[in-house]
Amino acid sequence: MTGDQVEKLQWYPGHMTKAFRQMKEDLKLIDLIIEICDARIPYSSRNPEIEKLANGRSRIVLLNKSDLADHDVTKEWQAYFRENGIYAAAMDGRDKSQARAVRSVIDAASEAKRERDRRRGIQNRPIRAMVVGIPNSGKSTFINSYAGRAAAKTGNKPGVTKGKQWIRLNKQVELLDTPGVLWPKFEDETVGLHLACVGAIKDDIFEVTDLVTELAVILNRLYPSAIPSAYGIGECEGEPMLAAVAEKRGCIKAGGIADYDKAAGVILDDFRHGKLGRISLEPCTVRESEV
Repeated sequence: MTGDQVEKLQWYPGHMTKAFRQMKEDLKLIDLIIEICDARIPYSSRNPEIEKLANGRSRIVLLNKSDLADHDVTKEWQAYFRENGIYAAAMDGRDKSQARAVRSVIDAASEAKRERDRRRGIQNRPIRAMVVGIPNSGKSTFINSYAGRAAAKTGNKPGVTKGKQWIRLNKQVELLDTPGVLWPKFEDETVGLHLACVGAIKDDIFEVTDLVTELAVILNRLYPSAIPSAYGIGECEGEPMLAAVAEKRGCIKAGGIADYDKAAGVILDDFRHGKLGRISLEPCTVRESEV
């Protein structure tokens, strides 16, 4: 990507600054931080500012949308987080049974806090957990599946949750749903690229053909048969790939010209909905210091 294209991915609107300030204020009420990540990009979808927020509190990383990710890679990430002292679980947040299965993880992560309360003579105080994550990570969908009711607003685009929402699940757990927030600057341009690919950054701020061209490079390296198998084309990248997909999917403008933008939109949508297969853009190869 060019410098201008990378700059566009540095999407940090004013409401995120306000939301993060509010999250810091609410921390004094919080026992546990539940971070919802995208299982396809476990590294890029973790907000580094959350590490500063945690400040010794128990943490859970939930690898959401695991039904879209490479199963073996997700298992490696789960083991990696656990080895580094962070509770971790994979799930499809839309599946109520999977979301509720997270209860055991929450119980394990909360046990030390409950034990401290018991020693102080405090009985039956619910664990207060803050649910955090990047935009469009599926926080509210997870909460609704976990609660078994429409307790939080949901949507398939970033920015649906605008303010905090307290949700009392039962006598043991209260969740604070928070808006999806990014961070002011991505030190690695690949992080911005990955976030754009999964829909964490609004689509209207970048050129879809540029994004899909970059996505195809990643897929050709990690899953070389994904695009050729999905569209019945040969292995190729850039304009030849877009032209081939345009022809296969009827993305043709007046005069018989291939519509690259429309073809790119088809590829991006198919990737996001798992139609190219279960794909993880980030193998579990980051250094321990980056967790």
